[in-house]
Amino acid sequence: MIETLAQFNPKQITQKLAQEALPPVLLIFGDEPQQKIELIDTIRRAAVSQGFSERQQLTVDSDFSWHQLTDATQTMSLFADKQYIELALPSGKPGTQGAKVLSELASKGLQDLVLLIHGNQVGKDVKNAKWFKQLSQIAWFCPIYELKGTQLNAWITDTAKQLGLQIDSDVIALIAEMSEGNLLATRQELEKLALIYPNQRLDLQQVQDAIVDQSRFNVFQFIDEVINGNIQKAVKILQRLESEGLEPNIILWSLINENRKLLACYSQLKQNGRINFPALRIWQTKQGMYQNALRRLDEQDLENMQYQLMQADSLLKSEVPQKPYVLLSHLAMLFVPLPVTQLSLY
Repeated sequence: MIETLAQFNPKQITQKLAQEALPPVLLIFGDEPQQKIELIDTIRRAAVSQGFSERQQLTVDSDFSWHQLTDATQTMSLFADKQYIELALPSGKPGTQGAKVLSELASKGLQDLVLLIHGNQVGKDVKNAKWFKQLSQIAWFCPIYELKGTQLNAWITDTAKQLGLQIDSDVIALIAEMSEGNLLATRQELEKLALIYPNQRLDLQQVQDAIVDQSRFNVFQFIDEVINGNIQKAVKILQRLESEGLEPNIILWSLINENRKLLACYSQLKQNGRINFPALRIWQTKQGMYQNALRRLDEQDLENMQYQLMQADSLLKSEVPQKPYVLLSHLAMLFVPLPVTQLSLY
């Protein structure tokens, strides 16, 4: 654990930049592009306002040499005595030579220099690396995660306000639902609404007429909704996955895997009075979902689910049903459970 790491979210960084000078180093890592774009733009504006008028951009790729960063930090412009350097590190891992260069920069201290390093989400292995720990002593670290629920609603509200739009809670909920998982699309939809209805208060019908459903989901989100018993949301995700051409067997395998986990949880709970979640590779953030599922589902539900899933697996391996995603929707309902045992799943 990095005790000295100054960690902030994008909104906190923005607030700090309005009141404080830029730190020598900023570490921005995450897989959500829209927030990253907005935050880097904010940092660039702050750099200009604080006298860092020139910007150098470097990308660690197959053509990159770490001497480029060393040279950049040592070369002063004829027109500026402050340097602002952006280093794109997509993997979050600089390699042996890069780690050495970054460690040396941290140990020397950075004078009249701001270094922004950004890339995809990093794990504990990167955060525990020597170079990261050394830079963290003088850095602001901002991990960027996908926005959901109230955080997504707050982002939509703030962005709409910046664009001169006035929107109520029902409009916010609609925009969030239609573009969930794709914040770039959310931003585009809000910008489009600002062009169509400049400086207006929007009602639900106006937004429904103008917006396009651009939500983007994956199998993991589908499984989360299934385990949580949110069947309406799960079916919506299934529809999206079908439109993207995802192979039905991938989804079926995920449902089978979750049924096995639930059966193992139930067995442990019945025998030991508790569940060894780590042994089942169910991490802490997901444990509450499985506990709630076991309150809904009894042994008979789980065994019936297992039988239906095995039947579906056999069917999909031998032939392709006319409507495989209807079959998957019915199978997902077994996790609620809804009384679908009398329906024909095939």
